[in-house]
Amino acid sequence: MRHYDVVVCGAGPAGSMAAYHAAKGGLNVLLLEKRAEIGAPKRCAEGVSLRRLREVGIQPDPVLISSEIIGTIMRSPGGEVLKVDESTDDGEVGYVLDRHLFDKYVASLAAGAGAEIRVRTACRSVRCDADGRPTSIVIQGINGTEEIGFDCLVAADGYESQVARWCGVDSSLRAEDIDVCCQYLMTGVDIEPGYCEFLLGSAAPGGYVWIFPKGPGIANVGLGIQATKSSEERCARYYLDRFVGSDPRFRNGRILEISGGAVSTCPGFGPTVYDGLILVGDAARIINPLTGGGIYHALMTGMHAGDVLATDGRAGGYTAESMSRYEVLWKERIQEELDDNWKAKEHYVRMDDTSIDRFIAKASKADLKKVRPEELIRVARAQ
Repeated sequence: MRHYDVVVCGAGPAGSMAAYHAAKGGLNVLLLEKRAEIGAPKRCAEGVSLRRLREVGIQPDPVLISSEIIGTIMRSPGGEVLKVDESTDDGEVGYVLDRHLFDKYVASLAAGAGAEIRVRTACRSVRCDADGRPTSIVIQGINGTEEIGFDCLVAADGYESQVARWCGVDSSLRAEDIDVCCQYLMTGVDIEPGYCEFLLGSAAPGGYVWIFPKGPGIANVGLGIQATKSSEERCARYYLDRFVGSDPRFRNGRILEISGGAVSTCPGFGPTVYDGLILVGDAARIINPLTGGGIYHALMTGMHAGDVLATDGRAGGYTAESMSRYEVLWKERIQEELDDNWKAKEHYVRMDDTSIDRFIAKASKADLKKVRPEELIRVARAQ
């Protein structure tokens, strides 16, 4: 049986970042991706703030960026509009990435640091010792089935995370903490460049509609709805088709790509570190509960996980106790924000269209410099 210091399951931003930092710290790392291509298919609106990328030490090459963003437009069901130009002297607030290329870029950092990467290689099961500590993983790839040993396993396999469950972690969610999403990549659309746009209210029950520009006449157009509000007759795609069909800006639009999936909208769950196991990104439910955004959360948790694996983990035998600093680090950065955003989400899903109209009208008069969840929460509390 081949043996590695660390095996990472999932080559999204969280897994690749963990592999990069662990390999950079001198560990022997194997990074596994079940799909044939890292970064595809995309299941993301692809938006991320420049501030957040800088926090994790990434300044992406322009080739990885589809569009630079300078501001935000929020619309209410009744037509109230909040438009904020958030640009600074740099002129940039954030980006709409090309996730097909961006995810490959982060994985290439891991490869450059010495990590081995295998694509089209699915994790089939995890084997544990008598104490319940994971010790090996059964994988199936283009060369058949193989068992791989490790000292520590990183669960970076996203929202569905089978790896965590195989290791005995209860990662179940309330239906109220799940949003189901559908997105079209459309061309021939008439939208304002440089602005990410959001439509709140009954157009997407319990969620919102988004329009993220990716270039002249091209945009990600999608929405998420709370799982409790989804049915066979009125699913996410039903609401998306209804929105696209009702907005004249999409009259000449054509769909180039369809994607869909689900995201968690809870403020994380339980421990994210165990003997021989670390959970990162969506697999740990570390995602913005209000917006469903998770690129930064994935990069940040992967960065801290990889660093802790290469230092405390290696020195302490990869026990939960020796790797406990990982949980301290990510919680110091974002746990309070996750909790606040989850509470805001719980309040938002109970708002009717009239209340949302009043909220956007008030926010439009609040002289906001940035449209961030914490600023919107402040406006909502002042109502």
